[in-house]
Amino acid sequence: MKIATMTCAVWILACLSAEPAFASSCDAVAALALKDTSITAAQLVPAGHFSAPGQTAGRGGNPYADLSEFCRVAATLKPTSDSDIKVEVWLPAKGWNGKFQAVGNGGWAGVISYSAMADAVRAGYASASTDTGHVGGRGTFALDHPEKLLDFAWRSEHEMTVTAKAVIQAFYGSAPRLSYWNGCSTGGRQGLKEAQKFPNDYDAIIAGAPANRTAISLWIAAAVLKDPASYIPPGKYPIIHQAALAACDARDGLKDGLIDDPTKCDFDPKALLCKGADGPACLTAPQVDAAKKIYSPAINPRTGQQLFSSLVPGTELAWGVQAQGPEPSANIYDQYRYVVFKDPKWDWKTFNFDSDVVRGDLPENLVMNATDPNMKPFFSHGGKLLLYHGWSDTNVPTLNTIKYYKSVVDSMGGPANASNSVRLFLAPGMGHCNGGEGPNVFDKVGALEQWVEHGKAPEKLTASHSTDGKVDRTRPLCPYPQVARYKGTGSIDDAANFVCRVP
Repeated sequence: MKIATMTCAVWILACLSAEPAFASSCDAVAALALKDTSITAAQLVPAGHFSAPGQTAGRGGNPYADLSEFCRVAATLKPTSDSDIKVEVWLPAKGWNGKFQAVGNGGWAGVISYSAMADAVRAGYASASTDTGHVGGRGTFALDHPEKLLDFAWRSEHEMTVTAKAVIQAFYGSAPRLSYWNGCSTGGRQGLKEAQKFPNDYDAIIAGAPANRTAISLWIAAAVLKDPASYIPPGKYPIIHQAALAACDARDGLKDGLIDDPTKCDFDPKALLCKGADGPACLTAPQVDAAKKIYSPAINPRTGQQLFSSLVPGTELAWGVQAQGPEPSANIYDQYRYVVFKDPKWDWKTFNFDSDVVRGDLPENLVMNATDPNMKPFFSHGGKLLLYHGWSDTNVPTLNTIKYYKSVVDSMGGPANASNSVRLFLAPGMGHCNGGEGPNVFDKVGALEQWVEHGKAPEKLTASHSTDGKVDRTRPLCPYPQVARYKGTGSIDDAANFVCRVP
């Protein structure tokens, strides 16, 4: 079907008026015929009238109250007999910038990313999101449903993209001139998968903290939760964190409460070993061993081979994500229960870091992972990839993203060949996708626009940190391997007093 040709025939008013009458054409989108797709709703949402399903007004009121009028399209996609992929496409009724910004998910997804879609629409983009083919944020859906697992792994994002572009074409009478992906965690992984598997879907991709599956949660659980004597109470996280800062904060020449490069930090938690009885300001010998394992890469007990990266110094305040218990973090625990072992009653304490890691890494169990370093098909049409990761992330090891970035650069023949296609930005003190003690708010979309639309590759990203809603520190984030270095004068809380340079 040639949607562009039929648009004027169906929506004459939209074609004749200087200001397209999108209000009348929104309803008409419901009649759009697309393969394996049922459009279940198409309605104009008046300015300030949207509220997310299940949303209750909080102290701040409706977080979508500032949204201008938009056409909200909902669809169900069934590329297989076991598929049930929900997507939404939002189209600004006025002020569309001619571009499309798809937004990613978190965890096991299972929901539409309304907040991220709203951010895109506020900036003038048409936007889309998917629930990835199931409801709820757990991995239970994957048990005995291989097609649903594929929907989650990659198919839902691609099918959503195809559908969204067709809806945009129908509503506006023209295709988006540029298509961007914007996601973190699962959304970062989704963006990489799109570039690797469907390199022509997007012109540029923002991929934060890509959540590729490893057995990290089982590694940390084995260190901290298996033996009660090894358990580190969350009340001790701050004292470990302060000891790590004391050992490594000033390594970059500036004592600012942040570890600039944790890979150069040789903090040994043995410094906190209790000299007598256990207490709130020290660690017992089993707790010291557990902390060392959290900082160490997973090791195959038979071969001594390093299996995958773990956490780094500076992450301690959020160790509870992986180490609080009583069970491992659900995201990875579900991966092994419902995907790898296909047994809801599987006991993590039986995990073998030799044979079971091999089983977990079988291709059919890692269909969601996006670790292929060959991005040449995506880069060949001018595609840009902006990677970012917080150094204090406890959900997804930052070292994994650095490893992936290096593999892409190597596949391109080195930094000189890769720098205009891919850049990685690391944020000291930033947690998983946001938050943390370090500056963690920065304009990723604006940087991508400058790169793609004006040929200005990002030389730095200015990040800010706020307390009680007030910005109290800014700092440049530099393209890896560069780091921010203090010029020697002026406030250490002002990004203008730092310069990016190779350490």
